[in-house]
Amino acid sequence: MRHFITEEPDSHAALWCRRLALFAMAVAGIGIGLVKLNLIDSLSGLAVVSAALFVACIAGLFGLAAFVVIWRTGRRGIGVALGGLVLAGALLAFPAFLAFQAIRLPIQNDASTDLADPPAFSRSSVALAARGGHANGELPQVWREAQRKIWPDLQPIMLDLDIAEAWPLVQAAVTNLRWRVVERQAPGGRQGNARLEAIDVSFLLGLPDDITIRLRPAAGQTRVDIRSASRYGRHDFGVNPKRIEKFATELQAQLDAR
Repeated sequence: MRHFITEEPDSHAALWCRRLALFAMAVAGIGIGLVKLNLIDSLSGLAVVSAALFVACIAGLFGLAAFVVIWRTGRRGIGVALGGLVLAGALLAFPAFLAFQAIRLPIQNDASTDLADPPAFSRSSVALAARGGHANGELPQVWREAQRKIWPDLQPIMLDLDIAEAWPLVQAAVTNLRWRVVERQAPGGRQGNARLEAIDVSFLLGLPDDITIRLRPAAGQTRVDIRSASRYGRHDFGVNPKRIEKFATELQAQLDAR
């Protein structure tokens, strides 16, 4: 008489973990791809990716449940569950980093090198049209105090050049950073100031942030101040201060290359 050894089937929870993780990865990829192809706007893409992240969380729960079932019943599927958890974890890694930044940093979405007199964003018809009608208001005092504590190195940039020499360097820095210029005002007028308005977008979903740069002559020097503000959300996760630091580094590189 032959004896057949029946193997325990794969855990259903493990299978669903992998299926949902693959589905979440596909949905996130489609959302990002549609934004890159300009078939949907950034906010719609964010909604699609958020839905994918929710599915990834469910996949993670199924993976944890699979481990419990496998431990208790001896069913197969440990590799399947691990694969699903790795995929879900990869998708959730960046949101987890943002959550860490949200805990570590104060709630604010606006930063400036001049906290006493932050550069104002242009309200001209051209600038407002480029920003979709969005008008950035005053930098709240509580955010200014928070920046002084968390980002004390964000200071005005002083160039040992007159404003006519500094102006092309600022424009070159903006060009190298691939910011989209929406308005510029060359040095002139009664005070001799200059101003440049630009927009930067996030890498994955193209979410826009607004930038204004102000140049003022100062006794043989030029003072450059920059302000960067996120258009959506109340927390920038440190993006705006980092953007200001990148600008300062690029401007110094332009100065060194003269």
